[in-house]
Amino acid sequence: MQYPDQLRYSSSHEWVSADGKNAKIGISDFAQHSLGDIVFIQLPEIGASVKVGDSVCEIESVKAASSIYTPVSGKITAVNEALNDTPELVNQKPYDAYIFVVEMSDPSEINTLLDSKKYAELCEKESGAH
Repeated sequence: MQYPDQLRYSSSHEWVSADGKNAKIGISDFAQHSLGDIVFIQLPEIGASVKVGDSVCEIESVKAASSIYTPVSGKITAVNEALNDTPELVNQKPYDAYIFVVEMSDPSEINTLLDSKKYAELCEKESGAH
């Protein structure tokens, strides 16, 4: 599994790539691997206001349906339209296939998320628990 150092991670397995006030959000390699082949992603609504921990969209795989939670607060300003036709991009390149972008209302929230080392430890614990 890969956990790029430049990203931050939530305990619910979303990753965040912050650039100023904008945060690209997707699901981690661990999450896509756990889900299996992704067949559908219900993208969130552009313009929606979100708070940390809000369920913003659904992702479906051959195994299960899961919620995607926002790890930062703000307003959704963009979604990855390519995932409408090719949701499997999340399986192929989880860190390139972002799901949505949030204009953060409080960029310091990034500091509450896990770094790659702590996230890797969380994934080890979770995979050992199965």
